[in-house]
Amino acid sequence: MQDGEVALRPDLADDNEIRFAVEWAGVAAGSVTLWRTQEAGARVEWDLADAEPEVAVQALRLLVRHAFHRLRLARVEAYVSPDDVAALRLASRAGLRREGVVRGRAAEGLGRGDAVLLGRLADDPAPHTADGFRAMLNATLPTKRVIAQGVLRDRDDRVLLCELVYKSDWDLPGGVVEPGESPRDAVVREVHEELGLAVTVTGLLVIDWLPPWAGWDDALVLVFDLGAVDAGWVDDAVLEPREIAAVHWCDPALVRERARPPTATRVEQALTAEAAVFLHGGQSRR
Repeated sequence: MQDGEVALRPDLADDNEIRFAVEWAGVAAGSVTLWRTQEAGARVEWDLADAEPEVAVQALRLLVRHAFHRLRLARVEAYVSPDDVAALRLASRAGLRREGVVRGRAAEGLGRGDAVLLGRLADDPAPHTADGFRAMLNATLPTKRVIAQGVLRDRDDRVLLCELVYKSDWDLPGGVVEPGESPRDAVVREVHEELGLAVTVTGLLVIDWLPPWAGWDDALVLVFDLGAVDAGWVDDAVLEPREIAAVHWCDPALVRERARPPTATRVEQALTAEAAVFLHGGQSRR
């Protein structure tokens, strides 16, 4: 197999392993290997430390092309150390998409350790196409958890807080935004699921970035304005018993007493700021 000056020369072949020597302009540049893992799948490995980056990418693309076009495989995959940035970039540029982290994977001769799993299917768009490039970026770029909450007030400007089953501090109604869901829609959904009430979003009040904490990754909290209602409006609430023990109308003093400080700050900013406010871990950063 050859593409320009990069060529793969058969080096070893048996029922489970197919290895090719990589040559660039006739000079040895390393090796690439396919390990059959199932009837229609294989794991790819490579030893291309001495090859130029573009040569390594082309060699791995040739190996993947061989797997799909000659061997008629449906899937190839690779396991890469999370710390090996160069190998992760190489696999991505060859069209393998990041699919997750396999924790404590046993690797021959290396013991156990976490490994990034990357995979490509035979009908995935080629990496040099626009669709393939977008798919690679979409699988590689970071994602961030988003939490949508709402400030609902009564006519006395008290704020509705939820007494939660699973923690002692009270919190604003809302929850985690689902993948592909608008944060605006998420807070409406969460209030309906947890309280059985229909609310309308009238604006955005606070954006707060949460640094990693207590085993959680970082996240963004978006606090929306849910408007003002009569205090008796919550009499029709149907609480989700696995999450909500009770709801309470709270004045500023009670908010500070029962909510965590970052939540209390969000409520204070939501009620007093003239425009949407950005907070950093529940604190203003000027």
